[in-house]
Amino acid sequence: MSTDTGTDPGAGTEAAGEPHPPAGAFAVAELDLKPALEAVLMVVDEPATEEHLAKVLRRPRRAIAVALRELSDEYTRQGRGFDLRLVAGGWRYYTRPEYADAVEGFVLDGRQARLTQAALETLAVVAYRQPVSRSRVSAVRGVNCDGVMRTLLQRGLIEEAGTEPETGAILYRTTNYFLERMGLRGLDELPELAPFLPEADAVEAESQEGVPSFDVDDSGDSQT
Repeated sequence: MSTDTGTDPGAGTEAAGEPHPPAGAFAVAELDLKPALEAVLMVVDEPATEEHLAKVLRRPRRAIAVALRELSDEYTRQGRGFDLRLVAGGWRYYTRPEYADAVEGFVLDGRQARLTQAALETLAVVAYRQPVSRSRVSAVRGVNCDGVMRTLLQRGLIEEAGTEPETGAILYRTTNYFLERMGLRGLDELPELAPFLPEADAVEAESQEGVPSFDVDDSGDSQT
């Protein structure tokens, strides 16, 4: 006579609190690695790290790193219109510079989406002098940059980086999004332009953090 003990074969695992693999995890691990990487990288919103890709695709990081570099080399050899680059600590697809005119014509379609000269100059000062306050950026440029700084903040190209101990002024630095847009792995890849920027201390800075700022936008600057 059989005896029903009411034991569930899976009960021991649940009772032990062992996590179950997510649905489809084993199937993902069996996928061809390079096509799987291509599929994932097609939908990323920001550069994906090797660690994250290894976790998602359930592969060793070493295998992920090798496959990514092989894909990048293959695209270059084939002369594809896009490239796979390591930027800002992660991997993402980018269009190649030689096809920039075609891409710009399609994306903009007559609309002006670029930063103005004033915004580009201000962004350059922040990039090379960071962390830096608004008043020091204005001192280097010789014009009030409050409005342009707000624009760069809104676009996610710069961010707050604490305060200056001596004055309490808010400091600013560039973001990972800045690196991504510039196609840089890190700030150490910035061109050697810093020596050509004047030191803020050597410029008579009339614009201070406590002085009311002009209400300007990124279409230009207000003369101090």
